[in-house]
Amino acid sequence: VRPGDRVPVDGEVIEGESYVDESMITGEPIPVSKKHGSEVVGGTVNQKGAFAIRATAVGGNTVLSQIIRMVEEAQGSKLPIQALVDKVTMWFVPAVFAVAALTFASWLYFGPSPALTFALINAVAVLIIACPCAMGLATPTSIMVGTGRGAELGVLFRKGEALQLLKDARVVAVDKTGTLTEGKPALTDLELAIGFDRADVLGLVASVEAKSEHPIARAIVDAAAGEVIPLPAVSNFESLTVFGVM
Repeated sequence: VRPGDRVPVDGEVIEGESYVDESMITGEPIPVSKKHGSEVVGGTVNQKGAFAIRATAVGGNTVLSQIIRMVEEAQGSKLPIQALVDKVTMWFVPAVFAVAALTFASWLYFGPSPALTFALINAVAVLIIACPCAMGLATPTSIMVGTGRGAELGVLFRKGEALQLLKDARVVAVDKTGTLTEGKPALTDLELAIGFDRADVLGLVASVEAKSEHPIARAIVDAAAGEVIPLPAVSNFESLTVFGVM
């Protein structure tokens, strides 16, 4: 797996080491160190180093496939309220047909001429107006739309039942990074010792970090670019794994 490549399948690193961006799975923007024996997830992105893996899961057994399958199962699941709707519909439909038949008979025997035409029109009108289509389709449609829209926004429902129970939730525990935040670090404050200029310090730091692909390094470079600070030329750059750059 070369730098910039996506890991093709779930596997275990057997040679080499690198950092892998797993934000698509965890929401965490900081790349995760991978070395011999580490597990990698298919679909995540390799950063700088190169490594070889031994496949441990392919096709429908990968983590990404399981996530997709979980969303599909949630869309097809039935809510507790849908069971009630099904019971009501089971009795409601025969009742509608009975009322339509009674309407047809009433107009046929007591209606004006042409009696058959009026009987058919009114019987069909009863069926159209009283048809429980909305009752039967509303719940499964709402599940499909809700879970699908949630997946687009990065929220995965294991069961459709969670949608119904969510209205009664009083306490919600969530992960911070990538959930409450965008997962994209940004420089918000820069504390300087007396005698140092902000533009000079930020320019020097950003010039070094410009050669790094680390998310925090990119945040510093973006801050310098936002303030239109020129970056001095850098020579003898070296990235030290775990420690930083010099």
